[in-house]
Amino acid sequence: MGFSFSSIRCGYSYITFLVFVLCVLLTFFATLVDSSVLKPKTEHDGCSALKHFHDYESKCAYLKTIDPCASQGFVDYLSLLYCNFEKFPLLGQSLLFLWLLALFYVLGHTASEYFCSSLESLSKLLNLSPTVAGVTLLSLGNGAPDLFASLVSFMGEDSKGTYDVGLNTVVGGSSFVTCVVVGIISIALRRRGVRIERSAFVRDVCFFCAAIGSLGLILVYGKINFWGALGFCSLYAVYVAFVYLSWRFGGEGGEFDLESVHKRGSLSEPILQRVDLDDGVVDEEHRSNVADDHQRHYYWKMVVWVMTLPIYLPRRLTIPVVSEAKWSKPTAVGSVTFAPVLLSLLWNSKRSPTSVEARVVYLTGCSVGIVLGLIAISTTKKSNPPKKWLLPWLAGGFVMSMTWSYISAQELVALLTSLGYIFGVSPSILGLTVLAWGNSIGDLITNVTMALHDGDEGAQVAVSGCYAGPIFNTLFALGISLVGCAWEVYPLSIVIKTDPRLLESLGFLVVGLVWSFLVLFSNRMRLGGVMGVGLLVIYLASLSIRILQTVGDSY
Repeated sequence: MGFSFSSIRCGYSYITFLVFVLCVLLTFFATLVDSSVLKPKTEHDGCSALKHFHDYESKCAYLKTIDPCASQGFVDYLSLLYCNFEKFPLLGQSLLFLWLLALFYVLGHTASEYFCSSLESLSKLLNLSPTVAGVTLLSLGNGAPDLFASLVSFMGEDSKGTYDVGLNTVVGGSSFVTCVVVGIISIALRRRGVRIERSAFVRDVCFFCAAIGSLGLILVYGKINFWGALGFCSLYAVYVAFVYLSWRFGGEGGEFDLESVHKRGSLSEPILQRVDLDDGVVDEEHRSNVADDHQRHYYWKMVVWVMTLPIYLPRRLTIPVVSEAKWSKPTAVGSVTFAPVLLSLLWNSKRSPTSVEARVVYLTGCSVGIVLGLIAISTTKKSNPPKKWLLPWLAGGFVMSMTWSYISAQELVALLTSLGYIFGVSPSILGLTVLAWGNSIGDLITNVTMALHDGDEGAQVAVSGCYAGPIFNTLFALGISLVGCAWEVYPLSIVIKTDPRLLESLGFLVVGLVWSFLVLFSNRMRLGGVMGVGLLVIYLASLSIRILQTVGDSY
């Protein structure tokens, strides 16, 4: 079998696009990362002294004398709480929790509605093969929350980096998906006797074990240089190449379709909204109930729309969207006009707004925005999105959706770090639980729904996604963070404080993979209840031990 010219051109397009993505991520990250980020925190960290103060007023006075405890984000949440809600502490804490939920929503919604849409359109424009697009662009879209949370966690100033949050988030998310999600799928499909493809399962488990082993060596060694970080990140390219060669020459995954997976990802909506009617015969009472339900549903949608408008409108006016379903010329013109302005605001976030450099950046952003807006007005139609020069629109949507994902992840990590100081909980345990669960809830809903309602093929794709996603998060998301940090201190090595408890979590993760491997092979690759219950027990045991250890530290 020989390669056709179209295959060679597709390969060139794929390589070009991946290089573009890597360059954008590295450039974006290098402008924000601090070279001191991976220095271990000292025992004399000023923020730890907050626990010695017992009232809001004294804590507020102390916070004014030190640098912000969470260097990420635009809001100092500790000062906001202790200096403004001393008379209503419960109200202040409730508002922080509501804002935490809103940030999870923004991060997940931006990834699914904008980031994934841009990646899917780019994959079609570049004519990438479905298999390669599935293990690269689809994984990038699904893993976007983890990717940006990991990038943000490796930022910091004055040795207050939160890399322990990033590491625990990746490990916690991987454990949740490979144990809880796979366990629930196995229990739900125990009576159907669904068989998993042996070669794909062995490939994914072996690569994931290699990724975990490499991460364990980094943690034990305690430091890594630029070339080591680049080699760790490059393991994902080896995985992608192996999947592509398996599909190209072995026929594996020949029916995998990227578009069908995206459609499956929204199956929860019709399931929740399904109304069963008997042969179309509806009596008057039922018709009245249906009308009342529709009216209540309309009012509920209006309430949700009003509540989400403040976090929806800024993204809609700064992220270019060129899909047929969502095309609107006024919003498209507005997005290309305001996007450079937003980028200039972010670029000047650490500068004095009255400095000469800041004014030049603001003037440049506004000028570029006006020019792009005029071009969009003259080259687009009101009825349909542009057909020519589509790549700049998609690239702009990709960059701006990545920017918004980064902003929301930045605030999310800062808020979680602040909540750790407020309640005396280690930020690492919050990353292992709250942040990992928040980023993985989409995988739970999508993969379980796909497995239950898309037959044997859906179950195969769902289980494969439960391993391909963590492989991406471990090797690429975490790897690109290490590469960015190591580049800042090149040729020196970055120091990573060894955490024995994180190694314990990695050990439990390997135990879960070995359990799945042994049970599946003993059951002829059939999913069953024994496998699912065992995975849930392993995850609960790992989580319980970490929580007990954290509680013990507080006393």
